[in-house]
Amino acid sequence: MHPVLFKIGPVVVHTYGLMMALAFLAAMVISKREARVFGEDPDKIADLIFYILLWGVIGARLFYVAVNLSWFVSHPLDVVKVWEGGLVFYGGFIGGLGAAFYCVRKRQIPFWKSIDILTPALPFGHFLGRIGCFNAGCCYGKVCDLPWAVTFTNPDSLAPLHTPLHPTQLYESLANLALFGVIMAVRKKKRFEGQLFWGYVVAYGVIRFLLEFARGDERGSYLLGLSPAQQVGVLLCVSGAVMLFILSKRAHREVVRG
Repeated sequence: MHPVLFKIGPVVVHTYGLMMALAFLAAMVISKREARVFGEDPDKIADLIFYILLWGVIGARLFYVAVNLSWFVSHPLDVVKVWEGGLVFYGGFIGGLGAAFYCVRKRQIPFWKSIDILTPALPFGHFLGRIGCFNAGCCYGKVCDLPWAVTFTNPDSLAPLHTPLHPTQLYESLANLALFGVIMAVRKKKRFEGQLFWGYVVAYGVIRFLLEFARGDERGSYLLGLSPAQQVGVLLCVSGAVMLFILSKRAHREVVRG
């Protein structure tokens, strides 16, 4: 669509980079607001999300580089060009979650409560990020003849040109926006800490599993007919369901003891 938003002399502003910046800003604003709603220090949460975002980007980029290693071996300087597109969500998820574990324990703030506070920012940031993907042309879909198929014509686009494709970036963007709405609607009704986060993990695992059937870009090595992203999606769903069970049982025991 529009990989480059505008140019001012030698300065090039990529749409993907702008949308990622907006996603980070939105995540910070939403998380600080949620901290106030649930009685936590907004500054501590802001500090936490800074490191989560930093390591999330690093993890997401490393996964992308690993998947496209042959290209980056020939173009090593492109590794740092994050603003042009090329982040893998699951890599960001792992990097961000690792940073969350470390930072929360170091600052001695309630772990699962803090993670729940951060949860609404995840799908909303992802909603904005996928709009960036759509403009960059990455994460594109398979060829289709549906009325809403999109055709990329910009030579700077990462998608195949002049071919009607599933707008998988927009599918996922809208799915994440809907997930954000659901989380915001139920967040005050949760029965135990960690329920929002692991519920999100299960929901996103399902969304990603289904969307993978429409993806047309390189998906890596398949196992049992499933792409690597679908395999991870299944793992997320199972892990999320197990954690929801464990945390609900723990919360029930604490109520009985109390």
